Amino acid sequence: MSLPQHVGIIMDGNGRWAKQRNLPKIMGHRNGVKTAGDIVKACAERGVKALTMYTFSSENWKRPKEEVDALMALLEENLKKGINELHANNVRFNVIGRRKGLPLSLINEFDRAMALTSVNTGIVLSLAINYGGRQEIFDAACELAARVSDGRVKIDEIDEKKFGDLMYTKGLPELDLLIRTSGEMRISNFLLWQSAYTEIYVTDTLWPDFTSAELDKALAEFEKRERRYGG
Repeated sequence: MSLPQHVGIIMDGNGRWAKQRNLPKIMGHRNGVKTAGDIVKACAERGVKALTMYTFSSENWKRPKEEVDALMALLEENLKKGINELHANNVRFNVIGRRKGLPLSLINEFDRAMALTSVNTGIVLSLAINYGGRQEIFDAACELAARVSDGRVKIDEIDEKKFGDLMYTKGLPELDLLIRTSGEMRISNFLLWQSAYTEIYVTDTLWPDFTSAELDKALAEFEKRERRYGG
């Protein structure tokens, strides 16, 4: 089986899942967290090398403060509960996105989790939090300009690889497969640079209902694709 080395997932549909069941929205997010844990395990078992999950976008700050606060608390709570299991399963934990604006206690938990799992050699799990694809490219451009300005890089040395190495995802394999749940046909500012030749798979399944069997459907579809990279 032709397996994607790096899978990105836009985990969409938590709110709709809760609404369909007349539940508070936070219950959709709680069930979405459980699904995320199951899918990390499933990807690791199938041999995926890297998994990047769109957890909280830079645009999600526009949501009601009560919902945002609940999401941040849920992230921190589940990371505290789950990091030891991730570590025991040889998962290397990573976070991409801007830290500014995130609760300090959550940042501290991120740092603890990344330090604990830093030498693990299994799947790399990256949570994209306070993340936006445009801001990632902007941050890379600013960093490159700073390096040119202070003499660390010469203009004629700049190439696509040097620029790509300034992305948050430096060191990860190329993004092979992007999965979006809930049927929306857009990539919502997620991994814009990395998605240049990515295969996209969209399912109507809402994220809390996305099972390992649904993952296998996406992987089977990926195997059928002929990747020509413009050739």
